[in-house]
Amino acid sequence: MAEETPQIKWEGKSIVELKGPTADQIWPLLEDFCNINKWFPSIDVCNHVDGELGKPGLTRYCASKTLSTYGSYDEAVVRWVKERLLMINPAEKCLSYEVLENNSGFKSYVATMKVLEINGSDAGENGCKIEWSFIADPVEGWTLEDFSSFINFCLQSMGKNMEQDVLSG
Repeated sequence: MAEETPQIKWEGKSIVELKGPTADQIWPLLEDFCNINKWFPSIDVCNHVDGELGKPGLTRYCASKTLSTYGSYDEAVVRWVKERLLMINPAEKCLSYEVLENNSGFKSYVATMKVLEINGSDAGENGCKIEWSFIADPVEGWTLEDFSSFINFCLQSMGKNMEQDVLSG
């Protein structure tokens, strides 16, 4: 009788440091679960699907249009996911969510995002950092390294957008 080999989960974490904005300024932008498209570089649409805003069980639908294999938006593919908020803790400035239905290749994906204060760095600047960690089944068409790089790129872009919004505010 052959033993089943357990599938290895992917785990990763990315961090972006923001100079100037405090955790108290950034957290409201991140906890606005159904408006992540304001900050996330590749999401075109993010809509509230079900549940109470700011509460576990809240479900959102996110979609993005990607170029066709020929590099044209005329034959673009829409990638979408439904995600459910699992936990939100404003006092700790963290939330966790999972991917539900999708056409992006996710079988199991859970992420945690935290906003942490940075006080008195060497340059005497204050600021905060956002941590995005995940655990997932391998995603078809990706390597862990490529997927982690994608998450890091998205977080760096999202952090920059949030930082600019707060500082221009």
